[in-house]
Amino acid sequence: MDPPDSPDPRGAPRRVNTPAQLALPVGLRDHATFDSFDDTAQPLLIAELRVAASSPGGRQPTWLWGAPGSGRSHLLQAVCAAAAEAGHTAAYLPLEQLAAVDPGVLEGQERAAVICLDDLDQLAAAGQRWREALFALYNAVRDTDGWLVFTTATPPSAFHSGLPDLDSRLAAAAVHRLTPLDDSGLLRALVARAARLGLELPEETARWLLARAPRDAESLFALLDHLDVAALQAQRRLTVPFVRAVLAKGSDGREARAEDAPRGSGGAGP
Repeated sequence: MDPPDSPDPRGAPRRVNTPAQLALPVGLRDHATFDSFDDTAQPLLIAELRVAASSPGGRQPTWLWGAPGSGRSHLLQAVCAAAAEAGHTAAYLPLEQLAAVDPGVLEGQERAAVICLDDLDQLAAAGQRWREALFALYNAVRDTDGWLVFTTATPPSAFHSGLPDLDSRLAAAAVHRLTPLDDSGLLRALVARAARLGLELPEETARWLLARAPRDAESLFALLDHLDVAALQAQRRLTVPFVRAVLAKGSDGREARAEDAPRGSGGAGP
């Protein structure tokens, strides 16, 4: 189970207020906020989500869909974080993780002001009890005037949960397609994430990573967190040779080549 609430500067999960403080085996990443989301491609949508998170009552359900790398999970967690900061209870429910446990974990979640359901595509394989539990949750959220936000990788026209009544309810949501970041957007996001960690990430190193790592922000952020720890332990800067050595050996990088040793002042971030 994830640790209790306390932001971790290296990106460990943190919690938001959940109804009745129900303990769920999930958490939010500290970097998953609106401020860290590159909204260049869809500024109006991000602005709309910000407003809704701060004042969620009585809103139409929202359906966010997009290919891997489009920021679905990041935005849902950003919604939860923003709602919590505004004093509202919020529940983040990633189906990919929760589908393996009893659907009873959904009981009481309708008491949150904001309920975010991630990876709804998992319903097709989750089993009938999960589909029925989500159908009941949808109806309960509607009755309590909460705001339901959910994501899928598939467009609404291709989505089938396996429960027609649930599909018809979901179809009433406001639909928004998310666009994956292009290379320039990923570069901006990577450099910005490094700055928040207190790391100096040279552009040469950032471009080297983009050319070799999975091209989605979540994977790049996870890789950067790993490099942050390695750089701190090895007291090295994030040069291309050092990063190459860390990734090749899967170690903390202390065996990186001598020319990667820091020169002058300035080293790894905190």
